[in-house]
Amino acid sequence: MDIVLEVFDTFLFDRLYATALPGSVAGYGKHVVNDATSTFSSMRELPTAAYPSTQLWKLEPSELFGLVVYFICATLSYLFIFDHATFTHPKYLKNQVALEIRQASMALPVMAIFTVPFFVGEVRGYAKLYDAPALAPFWLYNLLQFPFFICFTDFFIYWIHRGLHHPYVYKTLHKPHHKWIMPTPYASHAFHPLDGFAQSVPYHVFPFIFPLNKIAYVILFAFINIWTVFIHDGEYVANSRIINGAACHTMHHLYFNYNYGQFTTLWDRFGGSYRKPNEELFRRESKMSKHEWERQCKEMETVQKEVEGDDDRDYGDEARRLQKKVL
Repeated sequence: MDIVLEVFDTFLFDRLYATALPGSVAGYGKHVVNDATSTFSSMRELPTAAYPSTQLWKLEPSELFGLVVYFICATLSYLFIFDHATFTHPKYLKNQVALEIRQASMALPVMAIFTVPFFVGEVRGYAKLYDAPALAPFWLYNLLQFPFFICFTDFFIYWIHRGLHHPYVYKTLHKPHHKWIMPTPYASHAFHPLDGFAQSVPYHVFPFIFPLNKIAYVILFAFINIWTVFIHDGEYVANSRIINGAACHTMHHLYFNYNYGQFTTLWDRFGGSYRKPNEELFRRESKMSKHEWERQCKEMETVQKEVEGDDDRDYGDEARRLQKKVL
């Protein structure tokens, strides 16, 4: 993510730091003074390791980038894709969108702190990130790295996600994300910080094990955030046995113990946790029907009782009030 750091440095951080804490140029060569701004941290010719105290606060622009992508993608999805009739579902929470945004806004900055060691390793050159396509192990790798990254992370996220459903950790770490039985796009990043970090670890580990083009890394980072919003938007486009789309993930939020995968259903099939989405989800007249919702709620309440015990969610009168307004 050092490309993201470079962009933020150039257009934001260096200017802010130069204004807040201007540095003296005494003792440095003329060529350095001419090529740098008024801060030591901006002197590209100087090793950044010499100024650790001025660099630490800038080490996680990737999470700021992620926060921006989250709000843009979730808002666009919420406005143009998400079916607002979901507000009338009996399991839609009181003030749910505000709660989702609050949870995500609290989680992402903390996740940023947890990922600092990975980011430091990247900018210090310990990762196998490369700049030009010519530096790839072989030319075709420039294309293969995309499906390779997806397959690698899909495998590990499946097992991490499944592990987060273990009774010893579920209520503390993963239940905050399962608070949303009928999620909106804003629920996509509404995690407990440790939960979100745990599921992001494969993304950060990959470039330390395998070569990855820096531009490809940024593209994949954006794709991951967009995909995470996509599988929470409630628009059931992909009725696929392979793709873990929004319909599959809705099954996960409704019934808890199924469809742990991130991108595909492969590991759910291997692990015996795959559940085919209900056919009713792919027809609007049936997916929003009272009969389907009652059936969902009945099964969901049975599973929820087994997994969590008493349901402490606050549904309030929101669904009933909006049901009259929307329907």
